[in-house]
Amino acid sequence: MELRKESVQMLRIKSKATSQVTFDVDYNVPDVKPDIGRMIQSKGEVSMDEVRLGEGKAFIKGNLLADMLYVGEEAGKVHSLTAKLSFEETLNLEGIVSGDKICLKWEIEDLSIHVIHSRKLNIKAIVTLRAVVDEMKGILIPVDVCEENVSVKKKKIHLMSLMVHKKDTLRIKDEMTISSNKPNIGNLLWHTISVRGLDLRPENHLLRARGELAVFALYTGDDEGNTLQWVEYALPFEREVECSGCQEEMIPNIETWVMHQSLEVKPDADGEERILVADVVLELDLKLYREEDHQLVQDVYSPLKECISQGKTETLEGLLVRNFSKCRVTDRIQVKETQGKILQLCSSQGTIKIDKTKIVENGIQAEGILLLKVLYVVGNDEMPLYSMEGMIPFTHVIEAQGIREGCSYYLQAELEQLSTMMADSNELEIRAVLGLNVLVQQPVEELIIDRIQEKPLDMAKIQSMAGITVYMVKPGESMWDIAKKFYTTKEEIIRMNELADDLVTPGQPLLLVKKV
Repeated sequence: MELRKESVQMLRIKSKATSQVTFDVDYNVPDVKPDIGRMIQSKGEVSMDEVRLGEGKAFIKGNLLADMLYVGEEAGKVHSLTAKLSFEETLNLEGIVSGDKICLKWEIEDLSIHVIHSRKLNIKAIVTLRAVVDEMKGILIPVDVCEENVSVKKKKIHLMSLMVHKKDTLRIKDEMTISSNKPNIGNLLWHTISVRGLDLRPENHLLRARGELAVFALYTGDDEGNTLQWVEYALPFEREVECSGCQEEMIPNIETWVMHQSLEVKPDADGEERILVADVVLELDLKLYREEDHQLVQDVYSPLKECISQGKTETLEGLLVRNFSKCRVTDRIQVKETQGKILQLCSSQGTIKIDKTKIVENGIQAEGILLLKVLYVVGNDEMPLYSMEGMIPFTHVIEAQGIREGCSYYLQAELEQLSTMMADSNELEIRAVLGLNVLVQQPVEELIIDRIQEKPLDMAKIQSMAGITVYMVKPGESMWDIAKKFYTTKEEIIRMNELADDLVTPGQPLLLVKKV
């Protein structure tokens, strides 16, 4: 017996692995750089040179770039340098082969730089590498039987089918001209760039990206005395990424991370170094789903022959909820007395780290910290710049009605807004808005019939049954179940009992007439 089937595309994890690369390196200050007097601030970035897949393994080559901003030992001038620490790592990914697609993400768990003496530093860091290899799995859902005189029992199911799965990049490049009251750029010392409020929405055959680049730059001017200058910019952007097969009504599950970022100086029309060019490249792991309704065939029977359904149970996926939740964080941080009183704030940077998530009643509880770095000026002309770090813990419940153990969820956290203000010369007030966005999928376990075996009727069994009987409906039975049991049809039961429809209740008497 032939079944008509519809395809549903699911994504399954083929293999995954996590590894940590530990650094503990003594680094000599290059000869061209002045002696180090005091460390102000540090930051890290990971760049990948090669990611190669083999049989059951992924071979990774990359670099940890440790940037340092410091005060020189002589004259108290501010300088910067970058240490490049190379690494190689092999990840064991069981079952993968060359040609599989890997999604590799990384995170700098910890970066600390200590001054041993004016020409030597100790750099400690932990870089966590997470690799996932996914594979598409098509499941054929039986939705009808291509044969007459057959009664089919169906159930409506609501599923998510994966329509687009690919990796792409989003490049955001913009220029800023420094204001006329600032001197030309002599030497760019330090910069930070972060993407805030990123909104990725599917449209027809494209993905629209909106957000804001938060840019901070510290430089020495080319004026007399090479004065220390800094600028901050908030640059809104809107970009399009071509995406074949993308439709506006699709449900996005898109992970992003920074592949590359840079800030460069270029001359303006008059040849003066007054333009900053920010360039950020984000890698996108795109998964776009479509919600679909299917009429799943659960059973088949015919009064003319015996039909035996054969198949296996599959776990499908349905959408439970999407929620774009916001967590507001407010706190005050004390400045160490040894660092002097704050004269002016230069910049503040924040990073969200989620430590733990768990399913609670009708929601997901997320616990984490907001890591802060604040650069500020004190009233000491010889040592003007200082930096402080702080942590603000938070706990937030993201509403997800109906969530239960067994549901899978994807949580993405981003810093949407960050405000740092001086409460007084010794205390900072921090206000932040964290975006905690979640997509929850619920498992849908169903018996998927892949074929139906046909056999002749057991006439001896049928002839032993009463031709006419009164049957009392049992709990959980449908009219379809009763018709199959007594070799009749729903239509015949409705006609004989003068019913309006096929709904029955436990204890209801039905007059049944065998049709065979």
